[in-house]
This record gives sequence, C-alpha cells and structure tokens, in this order.
Amino acid sequence: MDLFGDLPEPERSPRPAAGNEEAQRGPLLFDDLPPASSTDSGSGGPLLFDDLPPASSGDSGSLDTSMSQMVKNEEKGAKRKAPEEEKNGSEELVEKKVCKASSVIFGLKGYVAERKGEREEMQDAHVILNDITEECRPLSSLITRVSYFAVFDGHGGIRASKFAAQNLHQNLIRKFPKGDVISVEKTVKRCLLDTFKHTDEEFLKQASSQKPAWKDGSTATCVLAVDNILYIANLGDSRAILCRYNEESQKHAALSLSKEHNPTQYEERMRIQKAGGNVRDGRVLGVLEVSRSIGDGQYKRCGVTSVPDIRRCQLTPNDRMCSTQQLG
Repeated sequence: MDLFGDLPEPERSPRPAAGNEEAQRGPLLFDDLPPASSTDSGSGGPLLFDDLPPASSGDSGSLDTSMSQMVKNEEKGAKRKAPEEEKNGSEELVEKKVCKASSVIFGLKGYVAERKGEREEMQDAHVILNDITEECRPLSSLITRVSYFAVFDGHGGIRASKFAAQNLHQNLIRKFPKGDVISVEKTVKRCLLDTFKHTDEEFLKQASSQKPAWKDGSTATCVLAVDNILYIANLGDSRAILCRYNEESQKHAALSLSKEHNPTQYEERMRIQKAGGNVRDGRVLGVLEVSRSIGDGQYKRCGVTSVPDIRRCQLTPNDRMCSTQQLG
C-alpha cells in the first residue's frame, strides 16, 4: 500500500442563500433557511462500527483468515491420535507462522494529487502524516506504529475544511488511548468518535461567533493506520478505496472502505425527518447535498450530524494502494 490520493471531481456545494437578510433579522444565527417540516419519521439511524466483511479466499485472503485457519488446523490436529512429539512439532510450527505473520508491519507512505475546479478558491484540504507514533505516546505495548491520512471536501467556503485539516489530527493525538488498554479496537473507535464530535463543536463555536456567522461545511474521510489495521472514519460523500491483488484471478480488485452519506439514503432521511427536517430534490431542506459533515451549523438542527461511520480493515501482503477521494 503506497498511495493515499486526493482526487477532486465535479464540484458540489449548497445552493446560494438568498439576499442579505441577516442584518434585518437581528442576532439570530443560522436562521435564513426555509422552515423545516416533518413529513414522516422513523427510527432508522447510522450503523456504527460496521466493519468490513472478512476477505474471502477469492480476495487473496487476509492475515486474520490465515491465522484463523492455522488455529483450526491446530485444533483438528490435537483431536487426532498421534505421537506426542509429532503433535508438539505441529503446534510449534503453527506458533511460528502466527508470530511471523503478526510481527511484520507493512510500510506506508502517502502521496497526493489535486485539481482546483471552476471556483476561485480551492475549498478542499488534505493531511498526510506517515508516522505520528511519537506524538501518540505513551502507547499500548500492542501498538508499534500509528499513521494518519485524511481528505476534507469543503463547501460554502474553505474555512471548515481548513479548520478540520489543522485540528482534527491534533484532537486525535490528544485523545488517542495512552498506555495499555483492554481492547485497542474499542478504544481507537471511541477515540475517533470523540475526535470528530470535539472538532465539529470547536468549529461551530468559532463559526457562530462571527458576524455574519460562517456557514461553511466539509466532508471528512480519515484513515488511521494502527500497525496493520486501518480504521476508516468518514462523513459525507468522500470515499476510501483499497486496491487488493487476487492471486487466484491474478487481477486487482477495488474494495470500498467507506460509506457515503447523502439525504436520499433511507437511514439518513429517517434521521433528518425525525429531527424535524425534510429532504427535497435529494438535498437537506432542498439545499445541502450531504447528510453528515463538519460545520454546516444551520443544518445541525435538521438532523445533519458529525457522527462518522467507522470501519476496520486488516491489511494483507496483497494490498497495493489505499485511495481517499473527494467527489466535489
């Protein structure tokens, strides 16, 4: 895996707000939107921690799969009637294979490419941190290396994406689990949830203190690599894709590592309607095209949230590249 790219495509932004009515309305912030109406509601909500399905043998097999198969073979061997020395030799071989597979930490290095669209300013941002291990110390004895890669697709201005690029990883480092923990996976996922929430709250506080209030928003797709495990946290419609080589077919396959969030999806629309908002023309209140984001303070009361989807992916020797892409 040697590439984390940032490839913008046709632009996406909220439709422009009408007129300069803020000065006439007084100190109320974020109140220049059409009134939210609730046509129907539901209990559907975001499914957090929906990890990727384990790689099948057709997808070249993951390290987890290999180790699981080794353990199964060991258990089968233990049930067979065999000389004690043969049994011990088999167990020793399995132990060596498992240790060898888990001790190899794959090298990661990030690259970026970007292209400004028709706007006067570049509203997107990216961060490449190949190694933040030292910044995250003291680490659990189970963790050797930590890396961070992220892209932020801004809309309505550059301030939300720029703020997230400057602050999200700093908040992550401060909240990263220190010392030994019971479960690295659970604590890392909780750390990511808290980091996104805190970063969004910080930006909204700053945005609402301005006159007029900032209305910028941004998607976020972050890949946190803890040794050979990728934790992908995303808001909005930017994507993370993994390229994995299939030994059986001798072809490369693209595996999606993230879930897009737009108001037309059932769970997203139900949450928006339950909060008192509505979806028109595929947009929140007919304006915003994403249903989760950092910033967009005027839509937070309508069900737009900063809670990310978080997925987990085990890297394998057949993985070639992980790409994070901005779609607007």
